[in-house]
Amino acid sequence: MLRKLVCLGIVAVLSVSVALADEFRCAITKVEDGKITFAKTKFNKDTKKVEKSDPETLPVAADCKVNTGKFNKDTKKLEAGDPVPNGLKNEMFSKEVNATVITDADNKKVVEIRVGGGGKKKDANK
Repeated sequence: MLRKLVCLGIVAVLSVSVALADEFRCAITKVEDGKITFAKTKFNKDTKKVEKSDPETLPVAADCKVNTGKFNKDTKKLEAGDPVPNGLKNEMFSKEVNATVITDADNKKVVEIRVGGGGKKKDANK
């Protein structure tokens, strides 16, 4: 009986730690020295504009995955697509990039970045 309780406790702790990892939309403004600087973004339905938070900086995990994002209409979330060539050293990170960032359980390191999904592109003819 005690063995079952211990196992249940371990499963509960692991479940909570996985649930504590954070996933958020942001605009990545700078990538250097193994860190990214970003501003969290949120769409305001009243003003119909994207609002940005104050810039934050987090270190990137050594095994961080950098992928393009594919929007899943069923879950309404940006899911991982193809890997980005050269990861964070890709030229796209020389300017501001919209992305979904996923942190570790402690919210101290970035473990995954899904680039894209920043909204509809405007038609050049309009």
